[in-house]
Amino acid sequence: MSKVQVTSHIEIDVDDMLKGVAQLEPNELEQIVNKLLALQAQQRAVSLSKTETDLLQEINRGLPPNVRTRYHDLSTKLHEETITPAEHEELLQLTDQIEQTDGERLRALIALAQLRRVSIDTLMDQLGIHRPSVHA
Repeated sequence: MSKVQVTSHIEIDVDDMLKGVAQLEPNELEQIVNKLLALQAQQRAVSLSKTETDLLQEINRGLPPNVRTRYHDLSTKLHEETITPAEHEELLQLTDQIEQTDGERLRALIALAQLRRVSIDTLMDQLGIHRPSVHA
């Protein structure tokens, strides 16, 4: 199994590291994922054009964890029918923000797919991006 060298004296089995990461709170996990994706993009950027690098950074840019957490909390209140009118308005604004971000990400995916002359599905496979579940 692969190992990750933390210092010159410590090696951690990748599976053990993932078990530890699995214990993080969702917002902490999302921060780590975003940092890992940025690191991956940075390492690949060495051989990429500036345009590809910029597009990958746009594709990997996520919402701040506090925005996702607040959206989730308000969505839960909506489904439980305990949301106030002010919270509902906030949920609508967050939904607009998320849709705007998703649209920008999709535009960057399309541009990168065109630049690489591959389909969006192929590009998403190359980048390890999975379509969200309809029932998520």
